[in-house]
Amino acid sequence: MQKNVVIIGAPRSGTNMLRDVLTRMPGISTWPCDEINYIWRHGNVRYPSDEFTPEMARPEIREYVQRQFRWVAERYQAHTVVEKTCANSLRVGFVDQVVPQARYIFIRRDGLDAVGSAMKRWAAPLDFSYILEKVRFVPLTDLPYYGARYFWSRLYRLFSAENRLASWGPRIEEMPTLLARYSLEEVCALQWKRCVDSAFGALSGMSEDRWLEISYEDFVQKPHVELERIMNWLDLHAQPTEVRGAVAGVSDSSIGKGRMQLGSEVTDRLLPLIQDTQNKFGYG
Repeated sequence: MQKNVVIIGAPRSGTNMLRDVLTRMPGISTWPCDEINYIWRHGNVRYPSDEFTPEMARPEIREYVQRQFRWVAERYQAHTVVEKTCANSLRVGFVDQVVPQARYIFIRRDGLDAVGSAMKRWAAPLDFSYILEKVRFVPLTDLPYYGARYFWSRLYRLFSAENRLASWGPRIEEMPTLLARYSLEEVCALQWKRCVDSAFGALSGMSEDRWLEISYEDFVQKPHVELERIMNWLDLHAQPTEVRGAVAGVSDSSIGKGRMQLGSEVTDRLLPLIQDTQNKFGYG
């Protein structure tokens, strides 16, 4: 029977790395693009945030998304389909209604490191190859909407005093108000906090056998151990040579990098906004 595994994590928390490592293992596959937020939002495309409620998972939406999971399994002859979309950290209850038999891997990272890394994405240059990879998975009826949003975001950057996009990453409900009130690094910190708090709160309400918590720091420092732990949890057999090959490119060089890029003055300003969440996961 096909297994569906959903990676849950805030932006810049190692979600891409984890997905890529898992899909190097035999029989595990994913979509040939970075994220499928367009698929998850189909049927609710004009909803102003990514914080969907379980009630928004209408029957036609469930069938549409489940069909996309089946497409991956059939297209790549996979027994396990791995999905990673950071915005899902804001709507775990919705996702669980859409893919009811899924299992979840929650990956977390030091919030200040994640914020330092996210800051660069708000000012990232246009990447046509990245866009083209994702466009093929945009439902045709939603293309005009996303085309207009993308054009506006890039146009905004041209005239922004901060040289940033109009929006990036998971859209929390009050994002426009936060962008008007706070600095960009503060918005990134609040975005990270909402994603982590929302995800952990929802997952904590599930049975323990349905989700697994890992830390980015542990994974990059002990990738062999952590990947074997994940594979055992998924009840999937892994040869030692396969594990070594899958984690060959994993490095711990980014631990502390985001904090360093932000600098002590900024981190001192951000900590009061996220301190309780940092403490909850032992980051201080």
